[in-house]
Amino acid sequence: MDKIEGYLKNIIKELYFGQTLTCAELSEKTGKSLPVITKLLSDSIDEGFIYETGYAPSTGGRRPQMYSLKAGVLYVVSVAMDQLVTRMAIMDSQNNYLTEVKQIDLALKQDENGLLTLVQAINDLIAGSGVDKSRIVGIGIGMPGFVDISAGVNYSFLNSDGKSITKYISDAVGFPAFIDNDSSLIALAEQKFGLARNHNNVMVINIGWGIGLGMLINGKLFRGDNGLAGEFSHIPVFFNNKLCSCGKTGCLETEASLSLIIDKALRELKEGRISVLADYKLDTIEEAANAIMDAALKGDSFAVSLFSEAGYNIGRGAAILIHLLNPKLIVLSGRGAAAGRLWLPPVQQAINEHCIPKIAEHAQIMISPLGYQAELYGAAALVMEHYDGIDHHIKQLRKPNLN
Repeated sequence: MDKIEGYLKNIIKELYFGQTLTCAELSEKTGKSLPVITKLLSDSIDEGFIYETGYAPSTGGRRPQMYSLKAGVLYVVSVAMDQLVTRMAIMDSQNNYLTEVKQIDLALKQDENGLLTLVQAINDLIAGSGVDKSRIVGIGIGMPGFVDISAGVNYSFLNSDGKSITKYISDAVGFPAFIDNDSSLIALAEQKFGLARNHNNVMVINIGWGIGLGMLINGKLFRGDNGLAGEFSHIPVFFNNKLCSCGKTGCLETEASLSLIIDKALRELKEGRISVLADYKLDTIEEAANAIMDAALKGDSFAVSLFSEAGYNIGRGAAILIHLLNPKLIVLSGRGAAAGRLWLPPVQQAINEHCIPKIAEHAQIMISPLGYQAELYGAAALVMEHYDGIDHHIKQLRKPNLN
């Protein structure tokens, strides 16, 4: 890769994350001089993959020109996995979906051929999209479990006999692949596109079948010594003798996850609890989760009580985070964020009860607007974070290759 191509890749990367930037901002972010950036932007506009988007608001002097990437110049295959369901889509440089989000049932604990199933689904997605493959940059994959991003291995799921999952997928699909823990990618999405933008210290709680955590500390995603930090689900908070998925008892997820909410709802409905949920279809875990959130948002008292209890227990866990890390912001994200404002009162109540007021007084609790899409955005961002090191030639973005 020559020097100019390297500079252009840095510009493209910054425009992807910044969406709309001035020449001066690009100069500051890339560390290149204004004349160099001005020349590269001018050439890129002529070549058809960057365009002028108008002028920035006036600050008293001449209003600077703003620049963005064209939406159709590059694509990323984004994959969001949880323990039961895998979603994937092809996304453009504006985080628009080129394809509908494809969903497959992939029970990671039960499917011994999960890696093969995943590769086949990715290949089918690309083949059915009709996209020019020369404009696909790479594949980003978020997955639950103990993920070693440097080795490309998941120690919990997707058995690869200790070999690199990323190399296996790259070889099978034909594009560079990157993996990371699902909660870390949700935090990355919040940092780049969501509520954590412009904040240095943020805890992003991923409410799903378990309770994940992505930690942004001093403006950087914190993964710990060997990448396994953030196992929030498995903090031993309770003396309830309930067996957790990790094999221990009393973990936070045994009293605070969507799985717990569903189990309790089905058990109490069977025992005769009165609720509009009796009229919902609850045959699968996804149907049950969506139904309980819908019923709660419509005011069903039983459904609301389920979220109140789980939310209080999430708040107990959040109180530990506040005492240890003193974050400015705690974001509730992931699948469970669809329950919206229902989480806020019980989480805040638990923080009020369990936190030293002086430590907790500046910690804000917010619901992510990215919600269930956050992991897909984070998987795409994972690829673009590595764009300047990917063997993807700028010439593939130029006018002759555009539709």
